[in-house]
Amino acid sequence: MSEFSLYYGLGLNHILNINGYDHILFVVALCALYQSGDWKKVLILVTSFTIGHSITLALATLEVIRFDTDLIEFLIPVTILFTAISNLFTKEYQVTEGKILRNYMYAGFFGLIHGMGFSNYLKALLGTDESIVLPLFAFNVGLEVGQIIIVAAFMTVGVILVLLANVSRRDWKMIVSSAVGGIAIMLMLNTGYLF
Repeated sequence: MSEFSLYYGLGLNHILNINGYDHILFVVALCALYQSGDWKKVLILVTSFTIGHSITLALATLEVIRFDTDLIEFLIPVTILFTAISNLFTKEYQVTEGKILRNYMYAGFFGLIHGMGFSNYLKALLGTDESIVLPLFAFNVGLEVGQIIIVAAFMTVGVILVLLANVSRRDWKMIVSSAVGGIAIMLMLNTGYLF
């Protein structure tokens, strides 16, 4: 097995692992506003997130930046909650008219935080490897593909419920965002960071 395949598989498995459901929740929260016809917007959104977390993943893995791990573990569910709440106040016409540039900025900025969360995992995998360029690239490609799989599965469920079962787009957004927000609050409390 090549080095690329190894780290690609690790990135893919890391994102699709149910134990890493905080990242899955964030991707779901990002996509809750969109329907299948919005796939280009969703792809840009997920890629913006990937770019953000790739930057801090590289910087943290190279130990250019240092951070409080407990704080990052707390901030990850904060980003999920913030995204879910933002969804609740975004009108459907804003999505269809494309007036949601802020979501791309949120995704990129919040990706910076999530990248720091991934860095400990990647540092443990890399050990004392001399060059991290190929492993880091392959790991990020695996993460991106994993995110696209999550998006495709989530959007398929959305199509079934909104287009075929006649659930309104607004209700779908409200239910998903409320559920994700509630789970994010529980994740925040479970970190014990504030108490």
